[in-house]
Amino acid sequence: MFDPSKLQMLENRLVKVYRHIGKIARRQNITCFRVYDDDINEFPFSIDRYDDHVYVSEYTRPHGMDEETHENWLDSSLEVIAKVLNVPLGNIWVKQRQRKVSRQEQYEKVSFENHEVVVHEAGLKFKVNLSDYLDTGLFLDHRITRGMVRESAKDMRVLNLFCYTGSFSVYAAAGGASEVVSVDLSKTYLAWAEENMQLNDLKGNFQFVHADVLQYLDTLPADYFDLVVLDPPTFSNSKRMKEFLDIQRDHVAILNKVLHATKPGGVVYFSNNYRKFQLETDQIQASVIKDITGQTMPFDFQQKLIRKCFRITK
Repeated sequence: MFDPSKLQMLENRLVKVYRHIGKIARRQNITCFRVYDDDINEFPFSIDRYDDHVYVSEYTRPHGMDEETHENWLDSSLEVIAKVLNVPLGNIWVKQRQRKVSRQEQYEKVSFENHEVVVHEAGLKFKVNLSDYLDTGLFLDHRITRGMVRESAKDMRVLNLFCYTGSFSVYAAAGGASEVVSVDLSKTYLAWAEENMQLNDLKGNFQFVHADVLQYLDTLPADYFDLVVLDPPTFSNSKRMKEFLDIQRDHVAILNKVLHATKPGGVVYFSNNYRKFQLETDQIQASVIKDITGQTMPFDFQQKLIRKCFRITK
């Protein structure tokens, strides 16, 4: 059952965290950030702010409420969120979120409202879609990693694999990369990546490659790229892929192919979301492997970040 008195718990928690996180965000001039992530059992949400809009995901778990009661509970929760974050209810977008097995499922459209806004991060613009997919098009937890890529991209040949909407590619281009190659199996996301590049008036040698990354790796020349971003799904069994991807099982083979295409001294940023992931360092053909998970953890994801991130030097 829904106990309205518990809404005060949500309000108290939001007031506390938003005061703290909002202050850091303002100081760092950040307008897209996570406010709340499943902090209270009775309110299983993640709440992200994107400029003047708020994106709320409800994690699906048994709640014992019938449909009408659940709707009332959700409406009441949204009113609290709107009040504390000082946004109109019309600027709040809600998704119900289950743990997705494959990146492909995650990319399926769940709606056709097509509510798109352009948001800002580190002086760059990105299109986000707040209504149609389970994810918005900009993963906030990689804000620092994107900055690292930008800082080291000058005059570099950059490869972005499983590029999604190309945010790493935009950062690399903004950092002065001489070439940026973005690869994804989804034409929708490649077009989105191209749009993000155009939004920022970036011009240069930018290629958007529609391919299955696992097969594409076999076509790459040796010792070519200076900087590679590899952020694969944990699992993928898309019908369009030749093989089934399991990142724990496959990461050694994938990384060694990536490193083959990387210049000596070149760097690979490798990230994934598998909670139990173990990097098999002894089998990877690299000179230096550094776990930078902690360094890349933004202020709004402290204690909540489940992804791993590594800086691997050939």
